[in-house]
Amino acid sequence: MPKIIDEDILDLTAFAEELNAAREHVQVGTSLWFENERVRVWEVRLDPGEGAPFHAHVRPYFWTCVGAGIGRQRSSDGAIRVLGYEEGDTNYSDHSIGAPLIHDLKNVGDTVLRFVTVELLG
Repeated sequence: MPKIIDEDILDLTAFAEELNAAREHVQVGTSLWFENERVRVWEVRLDPGEGAPFHAHVRPYFWTCVGAGIGRQRSSDGAIRVLGYEEGDTNYSDHSIGAPLIHDLKNVGDTVLRFVTVELLG
């Protein structure tokens, strides 16, 4: 699991429009590597300073860090967390259209931050 480096609170009113739009943004990676009727495999690759926009996880999924670094994640519940990711860190989350996880991710470190994310479709 990633190590929490810092935490803060997000002013949700300042991002209300972006958060509402995120419910329709279900691309959970920067490139799609594979898809069939059961799984969708994404790469998340962020160069230092680069970020992925707010998006919604609407399916069960897991991710594994394959390129260590530091990321800042802002969530729709107002949490802001700066996390240190090590290669091999893995997490499973169970979400649905009715109970999505909405967040963004920005690489705030000085290395390329990479994950493989697998959505479970069937």
